[in-house]
Amino acid sequence: MTPRTALGALHIGALMFGLTGVFGKLAAASPGIIVFGRAAFAVIALALFARFASSTPWQKLYSTDLRRLLLSGLLLAGHWVSFFIAVKVAGVAIATLGFATFPAFTVILEGLIFRERIRANEMVLVLLVSIGLVLVTPDFDLASQATSGLVWAVVSGLLFSLLSLNNRASASIPPVQAALCQNVVVALCLLPFAAPGLGEVRAMDWLWIGLLGVFCTGLAHSLFVASLKVLKARTAAVVFAMEPVYGITVAWLLFSETPTLRMLLGGALIIAAIVVSGLMSRPVKVKQPSTMA
Repeated sequence: MTPRTALGALHIGALMFGLTGVFGKLAAASPGIIVFGRAAFAVIALALFARFASSTPWQKLYSTDLRRLLLSGLLLAGHWVSFFIAVKVAGVAIATLGFATFPAFTVILEGLIFRERIRANEMVLVLLVSIGLVLVTPDFDLASQATSGLVWAVVSGLLFSLLSLNNRASASIPPVQAALCQNVVVALCLLPFAAPGLGEVRAMDWLWIGLLGVFCTGLAHSLFVASLKVLKARTAAVVFAMEPVYGITVAWLLFSETPTLRMLLGGALIIAAIVVSGLMSRPVKVKQPSTMA
């Protein structure tokens, strides 16, 4: 893979991750069923990628690795469920922007968990996200669907940040192997909640859920991993700042979710924070990419 094709693959991966909320809204199923189906299809896609396209040998897992992967799977399940609740309640745009607050949580949690000193530019990142959230919030009334959906989206961002930090501690495990194991945990966790309603899911909804698992999870993650072998992690982080832009644009075209000027300004600040986060990332952060929204 050349740098040019890697950059193209990275943009395709960012587009696929950005379409997560769109497919989640198109699927007329509960968040639990959507997450179960997404994880099940992702396991199949990642297993095929590991078998036919990946040259990285799998690592023997010890009890410590298994505990970390179990925790990562639980965090990933919570992250996805809360994100799709936000999509169903408030729409794709608000859900995507709320989730995009995760860099601010990462900065704060790194200081608390890893005892790392928070730098001045990282404080700017937190400030940008905070101002962006205030602008994105339609009104400060939890009875409002838009506001409650934004709260769910921010919870999704918090859980994703915790997932990223846990993956940082598991950086020695090959990324595809880790992602596959995490998705197995997600599917097993959601199966008891999803099973009663699986028979009622329409064929068209299974199509959207399948696209979520295969393209927005398995293929997107594989493209991300492959591109990191050629491109710098900071370049990848900046490209993935386009994820909310892709998602919101497609939602606007399909669902007429027209953002207000205030929401656009808030979204621009949050996306700027993602870019800043990518540009100033410490090298240790990029060894284990996480599965995005």
